[in-house]
Amino acid sequence: MPRRGARAGDRIRSGAKAVARSTNAHYHAWPLETSRPHESTPNPELAAPAFAAAAGHGGSAHAPTLTLRGVSVAPGLTTGIIHRKDYDLQSASVERVARDQVENELNHFHSALVAARAQLTALKAKLAGQVPAHEARILDVHLAYLKDSVFIADVEGLILNEQLRLEAAIAKVIGDFDRIFKLVQDPTLRERAVDLRDVGLRVLRHLERDRAKDEDRPGRPTDYILAARELSIVDMFNVSGERVLGVLTEAGSLASHAAILARSLRIPTVTAIAGLLDSVHEGDFVILDASEGVAVVNPDEVVRAQYQRSDRPSATGVAPALAKPRTHDGENIEVSGCCGSLPEVGQLAEMGLPGVGLYRTELLYLIEKSPPSAEALAQHYSAVRESAEGGPVTFRLLDADSGLGLDYLHPQREPNPALGRAGVRALLTRELVLRRQLEALLRASADGELRIAVPFVCDVAELRRVKECLFEERLELRKRGVPHAARTQIGAIIETPAALLGARDIAREADFLVVGLDGLTQHLLAADRDNPELKRYFESLHPIVLRSLRTLVEISEELRKPLSAYGLALTQPQSPHFLIGVGLRSFHVEPAAVASFIAHLRQVSLSVARRAASAAAASSCIEETLTLVDSFKHRAGN
Repeated sequence: MPRRGARAGDRIRSGAKAVARSTNAHYHAWPLETSRPHESTPNPELAAPAFAAAAGHGGSAHAPTLTLRGVSVAPGLTTGIIHRKDYDLQSASVERVARDQVENELNHFHSALVAARAQLTALKAKLAGQVPAHEARILDVHLAYLKDSVFIADVEGLILNEQLRLEAAIAKVIGDFDRIFKLVQDPTLRERAVDLRDVGLRVLRHLERDRAKDEDRPGRPTDYILAARELSIVDMFNVSGERVLGVLTEAGSLASHAAILARSLRIPTVTAIAGLLDSVHEGDFVILDASEGVAVVNPDEVVRAQYQRSDRPSATGVAPALAKPRTHDGENIEVSGCCGSLPEVGQLAEMGLPGVGLYRTELLYLIEKSPPSAEALAQHYSAVRESAEGGPVTFRLLDADSGLGLDYLHPQREPNPALGRAGVRALLTRELVLRRQLEALLRASADGELRIAVPFVCDVAELRRVKECLFEERLELRKRGVPHAARTQIGAIIETPAALLGARDIAREADFLVVGLDGLTQHLLAADRDNPELKRYFESLHPIVLRSLRTLVEISEELRKPLSAYGLALTQPQSPHFLIGVGLRSFHVEPAAVASFIAHLRQVSLSVARRAASAAAASSCIEETLTLVDSFKHRAGN
């Protein structure tokens, strides 16, 4: 757990930039932990693969973290190790061969042409059904160039007449073609030059000398993030058995054929990264956030652990649409997303879920030593709302304790960060940070209602002060003539024993309540949920927790204040039975767990759930609750 290590925030900040402002190969939209940031635990199994270590760069504990920026070509979020494709036609040396070697060069050329045609034909068949037919026809253009008499004659002429080595001959033909079309400045002709370059590269890839130094290298990865000079179809789809998880390039057009295929296949792609190949090495580990054009190279293992849980793409790579959530006997249940990045919000839209029930805002603050600007925050929050496609979004205010090493929020690390100035306590101590976030949220919600959830609340005074700051920021925006949200709702996150005991007072002050199940369980039971010796407290909802939830439901109904819940505890198979049994009807679930959560909902029978929850809440200990789980789950849904 970071709070037990030194300066965990320095380690997290170094790599969090990649997801902080994001929207897989095959859409790897990776959900982050629903827990508070200081509750994440580094996982030693997340180190880069053996290939990376063998390369001498990736996976090294001493490899420096590097953030690269470029232009987004195809959105998405993924992680993996770098594989370089850095052959540069423009820098190919002008080598010549002896007269008696000319025939060998010509034979190499025609053998490579045949192999390239076969590969393109196989690739076209492989992509059938994965991309629209009109986009797959892009490959027909490449097949045509491989048979083009002018291209073939020009290359053969340079070999025969000037005794150029094949690489130099191809480079010269493509370079001349490219220079002519650049002068014309016609986009269609420019794309033809790019296609011809791809064809030339594909031919060169099949030469025996290139295979020896590139394709057949021992330890070469089969799944990787490609780093290349230019965006190229030949590099994205080269050898059967390989899978390109993402693409980073120094150059390439947003409208190129390679870009079109990258978007169709949902391969996260970023181009225009200055000095890319001077910055990355074979085997470097990368978190690629193509939606925001950011890649973090060699992040700390703590940061990798934030994203590794999310690497669970569906078989098709696209989240399936979901039917309206309801129980086995037809009770409608509200299910929305709990997200921490733009890719997750995009997943929710694909699944047809109505908005984001809780959006965690921490990662954008973990990027630099200084806090993000109001402008950067507003742009990010606007993108979140846009990705939600009109659905409601509730933003959780920054929830960061001193273990994260945000010097502008915490000058020094506290002895026990988890019980120190966390959540709203920290924000009220550093009101400038709070006010900047509130301003950004108001600006980003100018076309609708703003919903804010306040974390780590203990009493109504904290809520009232947040409301005062919000009012003052709204007034300031009005004076400046800046559009902002006209309507706001302020909710409280119930995750401390004090908030639970004072829930009725807090509910009167708040517009809605949200239960942080993981935090509430941890604090009520004084049990670190990352401690494996205490895992039994979290294998099922503890009877004390169930009694607390039942009390919150009663307060919510009495005061007519909406109540919802979020947390990893929701993903336990028996949790929906107990939670619905105590009266909860609204849940915020991380995208990767939505399908299984709704499947469990459909097994819930209200009558059985109420009896089970009542019996579990009356249990005297967790062991009795676990026994009860086994006895009732066979009847659930009958």
